[in-house]
Amino acid sequence: MSVNSIGDYSFDSRDKLENFHGAMLVFIQWEQHLVYCAPFAFPLPPDMLLGDVMKNIVLPAYAYHPDSEKATLEDFEKGQWLLDNKPLQADFTKSLAENGVKHQSILRVTIPGLDGLVGQGSAA
Repeated sequence: MSVNSIGDYSFDSRDKLENFHGAMLVFIQWEQHLVYCAPFAFPLPPDMLLGDVMKNIVLPAYAYHPDSEKATLEDFEKGQWLLDNKPLQADFTKSLAENGVKHQSILRVTIPGLDGLVGQGSAA
C-alpha cells in the first residue's frame, strides 16, 4: 500500500514540561494487570516522595482491580521496577526526581505472585 506524504508536520507540542505548571507528566503501570489497558498518566510535582505517590495516588487508582486487596504498599516497595525500560532500585523515601523520574517517564512495577485477574498476566 502506498502512502502519500502530507509534507512537513511541525507543531508546538502541548505536553511540554513548561505547560504543566511545576508538575511533570509521569506514566505508571502495574505490570500484568491487564484490566487496565495502558499506564495511568499523572501530573506530579518532581519533589513528591515516591512512597506518597504510591500510597496516595497510585494505590487508590488501582483500587478497582481485584489484586489491589492483596497488594500492600510494602509489596510495591519490594516490587521489580523499571524506569523508562531500565531497572530501578525504587526508593520510596526519595522524591520522584531523586529516583531519576523525569517529565514523561514511565514507571513500571511487577509484584511477584500477583499476576493479574485469575493469573492472566503470568507468562504461559
